[in-house]
Amino acid sequence: MPPAETAPPVPASVPVRGLHHFAWRCRDSEETRRFYEDLLGLPLVHVIKSDHVPSTGEYCPYVHIFFQMRDGSYIAFFDLGDDTAALPSPNTPAWVNHIALRVDSVADLVAAKARLQAAGVEVLGVTDHHIIESIYFFDPNGLRVELTTPAVPPAEMEAHARSAHAELDAWTERKAQLRAKAAA
Repeated sequence: MPPAETAPPVPASVPVRGLHHFAWRCRDSEETRRFYEDLLGLPLVHVIKSDHVPSTGEYCPYVHIFFQMRDGSYIAFFDLGDDTAALPSPNTPAWVNHIALRVDSVADLVAAKARLQAAGVEVLGVTDHHIIESIYFFDPNGLRVELTTPAVPPAEMEAHARSAHAELDAWTERKAQLRAKAAA
């Protein structure tokens, strides 16, 4: 009789180290390259071209392009060759779904805003969110991008972390009350 196989132990948490990449659909890979590399300064570092999706095997010719950030993570895009950008979600306000990229200072935000505006990009902000300051704009694919910098010392963020679960619990309770009120 063969020995019984034992399942490996379940870890206490998933050992996520950080962001590797965020991927989004783009309308045109060269237009996207000009925006992220030439305007924002993120170098194009890798290109994958294939006719089949590795995870599903389905036929879909594409190019997958990667731009590297200074921390070693990437923002990536898929060009499916049909000149189509991802559609915004009809049930979600345009300001909700976005990617936030960190810069070192408010001076960097102001300089980035000037550079983007000089290139004809509409920019909102600098917006004070109390713990961060940010600017917002859309890339050529309709992806909302936030550039942000911390505005408080690490000790203040640690204090926020200590109260985060209580704050979420309070929101969950309020949300239940809002649902009940709407159903009445």
